[in-house]
Amino acid sequence: MPHKSVHSRRGLMLVMSSPSGAGKTTLTRRLLEDDKDVVMSVSATTRPPRPGEVDGKDYYFVSPERFNEMVENDRLLEYATVFGNKYGTPREPVEQALLWGRDVIFDIDWQGTQQLMSSSKAIDLVRIFILPPSIASLESRLKKRGQDSEETIAGRMAKAESEISHWAEYDYVLVNDDLEETYADLKAIVRAERYRRERRPGMSEFVRGLMDERANREAE
Repeated sequence: MPHKSVHSRRGLMLVMSSPSGAGKTTLTRRLLEDDKDVVMSVSATTRPPRPGEVDGKDYYFVSPERFNEMVENDRLLEYATVFGNKYGTPREPVEQALLWGRDVIFDIDWQGTQQLMSSSKAIDLVRIFILPPSIASLESRLKKRGQDSEETIAGRMAKAESEISHWAEYDYVLVNDDLEETYADLKAIVRAERYRRERRPGMSEFVRGLMDERANREAE
């Protein structure tokens, strides 16, 4: 267990949600590149590895039987089935990272976020929702990617409405109309949350030391 000095802190679970195309992935990558204390949550999945994917880095690749065992033993913070494959967040790596003052980013939707609220400490969670400046800009961003068919884009747009309707379930809401400003706001949120009293385990001892010092000076 790390030494609880005045500068030590418990990490936070940084949940980032948004409709596809709102800029969440770009913001997440920048934060991971800029801040050594931020790590990405690695999910377990029952789908087979794709070319170039590394077990333990991209995903933890497990059998359906192993995944079900993890669910039964409460070893997943959240899980879901997507296109016939199961995905979930292993509890142990996240809790260990938090203990050592590392912040863990979760790229999950509102349903996964609700599961996290039920399976983890509320104080560990910082929920951020990223909104586009307009529906038209969201559709334009999806088309500019050049990665999806018109049918896929139409499906993403339809899903976006459902996702946006859950914006009020988050602690912070950022409208990504300017990437640089939005990123600055994201960093400000993370910095402020790190100084929450509940995340500073060594602060009580430090304050007691201040009070003892004052008492000793008065006694001299």
